[in-house]
Amino acid sequence: QMQLVESGGGLVQAGGSLRLSCAASGRTFSTYTMGWFRQAPGKEREFVAAITWSGGSTSYADSVKGRFTISRDNAKNTVYLQMNSLKPEDTAVYYCAAVYRSLILVNPDRYRYWGQGTQVTVSS
Repeated sequence: QMQLVESGGGLVQAGGSLRLSCAASGRTFSTYTMGWFRQAPGKEREFVAAITWSGGSTSYADSVKGRFTISRDNAKNTVYLQMNSLKPEDTAVYYCAAVYRSLILVNPDRYRYWGQGTQVTVSS
């Protein structure tokens, strides 16, 4: 089993920034591709960003491209999501997820391990 714990969410005004962290334990973090997803009330969970297990490749949803940056520190077993220029439509619960030694995946059903989520609220 892999345990994932997100942190860093909160309330921020539009145009502001937040950095989410996801700390992993229980498995060899450096062998897992990591993804960030989000789910707003009444909507399906959607892909935000992902980074391969080596850190050599990243991918972003069009809605966040140029504003969000995903990164990882394998020495700290942590993946990050830096979110800049936040908009009210970014309001959601953000989840990190892990899949073993995979290329970038945008389908949440392909990820095996999930965190409990952290709330991000952007006020206008």
